Amino acid sequence: MSETKNPLTDEVKALIGISAEKVEASPPWGIEREGLRIFTNAIMDPDPRYWDDEFARTTKFGGIVTPPIYCSYIGRKTLAGVDDPITRAFAENPNSDGIGGVREGGPDRKGQLPSLPTPLKRILNAGNEIEVYQYPALGDHIYSQAKYHDIKGRVTKDGTPMLVVTTQTTYTNQDDAVLCILRASTIRR
Repeated sequence: MSETKNPLTDEVKALIGISAEKVEASPPWGIEREGLRIFTNAIMDPDPRYWDDEFARTTKFGGIVTPPIYCSYIGRKTLAGVDDPITRAFAENPNSDGIGGVREGGPDRKGQLPSLPTPLKRILNAGNEIEVYQYPALGDHIYSQAKYHDIKGRVTKDGTPMLVVTTQTTYTNQDDAVLCILRASTIRR
């Protein structure tokens, strides 16, 4: 039986620290009430600082703010008339895992990281963490910039190669103030 090699090749290691271009994640008009209303209803968060002007003025924020995870949502929102990435992924590969074909970037996808040079295509979620610095407010324009934060190679006890890939996305507003940093880890098998 041949021994499986660690899939963390020099070519994969070279991507650690590589950043994608900074792109606007919010719609061109910025954060607006209706999108915020839909989001807070979807996550079932009734906090009045997200919708009640009078109450929000009495908080330390002085006005309407969004939930801290709103930044990571707004960048994935598909605008009307724009190709839906999930539908496209399944059209290209009916056996898609719903993540790989959606998140794999290409040269025509702004703000996407380069694809990992690996034959490991199956993707599993390995967890997320978020550092919140500032809540976005109505009218803010949100920008995101992703980078390969860390990549580790492993060979499981049964000899299966895998990569643990952690991407870090920094979200900023129109004043370049950091709103939050999201680290998302996936397992490639």
